[in-house]
Amino acid sequence: MAQQAVPTRVGEWAFFVGVILAIILGLFPNLDSQGVSTLFLMLGVIVGIVNVTKKETSSFLLASIALLVVGTGGLQDIPGIGSFFSQMFYNITSFVAPAVVIVGLKSVLVATRDR
Repeated sequence: MAQQAVPTRVGEWAFFVGVILAIILGLFPNLDSQGVSTLFLMLGVIVGIVNVTKKETSSFLLASIALLVVGTGGLQDIPGIGSFFSQMFYNITSFVAPAVVIVGLKSVLVATRDR
């Protein structure tokens, strides 16, 4: 069995940790920490640089838009669990947004280079 390159493994772990943290920290809607935001920023940048290939760019950007739309859908109004879902999608947005910026910039760079 072939071993994966170290950057790919780092990107996979960054994605896994980012999603798990976003879900777990959704349980703490009142937690507003600059450290958490910085962690999501760093993990998102790693994912954007390492994980998303040219072939996956369009589907990644489309899925990211879908997550952003769901996150603004008034989830906080769901009785009992709304604050959890609202905070969880806020966290996911904080994690995915830096990756979207990186992937978007890479996409624009490739598009302008191919002309």
